[in-house]
Amino acid sequence: MSRRSFRQFTAWLSIFLLVPTLFTIALSKTEATPQPASLAGQLLVATPEMGDPNFRHAVILMVRHDKTGALGVVINRPIEEVPLARLMDLLGRRSAGITGQAQVFAGGPVEPQIGFVVHSVEYHRPGTIDIDGRVAMTSNPEALSDICNHKGPRQSLIAFGYAGWGPGQLESEMMIGGWFTVPEDPKFVFDVDRDKLWDEMTKRRTYPL
Repeated sequence: MSRRSFRQFTAWLSIFLLVPTLFTIALSKTEATPQPASLAGQLLVATPEMGDPNFRHAVILMVRHDKTGALGVVINRPIEEVPLARLMDLLGRRSAGITGQAQVFAGGPVEPQIGFVVHSVEYHRPGTIDIDGRVAMTSNPEALSDICNHKGPRQSLIAFGYAGWGPGQLESEMMIGGWFTVPEDPKFVFDVDRDKLWDEMTKRRTYPL
């Protein structure tokens, strides 16, 4: 990791620790009674025709989608690998004996100072949000400590930032062919090679008859 990149990551993590409820607040901006056509729990995939460079070849786990707007997390934009011991140092916790590394992702262009963990559903902390019964998300920084101490979720993805849309904005982008959806599967969120994920999703694209 370059010195500049690590300084940037440290700044992100400090905000994660100081304001752990920021992402929960962001979610509350879009939280409402889900509509029948909600895409929450789906994977939103950019088409080859996507004109916004922020979302070129993006695969997004949709967290909320209702009449007030939509919010999701890009899951195929890895940034840096960070030593778990360094994470513990930044958390102000004992790092002796901590080994391994964690991949950090860019979750989207909106509020990149907000950090959170997308993870498997057997893990729960205050602030955990169950997305669809198979994947969850936690904004509590204790989740990072648990991951470093091998007490965290079985599978996890650490991200900063998110993708957001105002009322009707995502629907309009889908109508002009900017996006398609694929049913969410934990293996797509955690297991498939990130460099190959968009190609794999594109193979699963279906077209209206």
